[in-house]
Amino acid sequence: MSDVTTSASDSPERRRAAWMAEAQAGDRRAYERVLAESVPLIRAAARRQGVPIDHVDDVVQETLLAVHRVRHTYDPARSYDAWLSAIASRRAVDALRSQGRRGRRELHDEHAFDTHADVDDATASTEREQDARRLREAIAALPPGQREAVEQLGLKERSLAEAAAITGRQSGALKVNLHRALKALRTRFHGDP
Repeated sequence: MSDVTTSASDSPERRRAAWMAEAQAGDRRAYERVLAESVPLIRAAARRQGVPIDHVDDVVQETLLAVHRVRHTYDPARSYDAWLSAIASRRAVDALRSQGRRGRRELHDEHAFDTHADVDDATASTEREQDARRLREAIAALPPGQREAVEQLGLKERSLAEAAAITGRQSGALKVNLHRALKALRTRFHGDP
């Protein structure tokens, strides 16, 4: 421990102040102690600000994170509890503001939530169907050799040897036709040269 020591006769506030000073000096155990003893103070500050009970733990977490970030700003000559309460009060106000913004935007009707159609899924499904139709039309518009190469090698996922045996064409010709077909489809959909 550092030169700041605590005794059993010290008040809880003095004890916390001493632990915070020790924590600033690098004492990890003192830091753990002061954080553990700070939780009830943070909870009280949150309740004083009017934070609903189901959001108090969020305020505790946010406050502990803030304390960790700004622990170097604590002045051991001043009250630790006042310093902590100021941080906790600000985090509580932030939580209330956030809750107010969410409350104005969110719908809290369970029946409406359960029966509401998921527009994103319907839109995505329609877009996929339109893309698939456009692709089928683009493949159908290809010259016969290119269309055959795309169907055998791309859509049916046959090997080059299998496609050559089925179509009666040379594997080199199928490769060239597939390359040209992919280039034509790319140009049609993306405008790539």
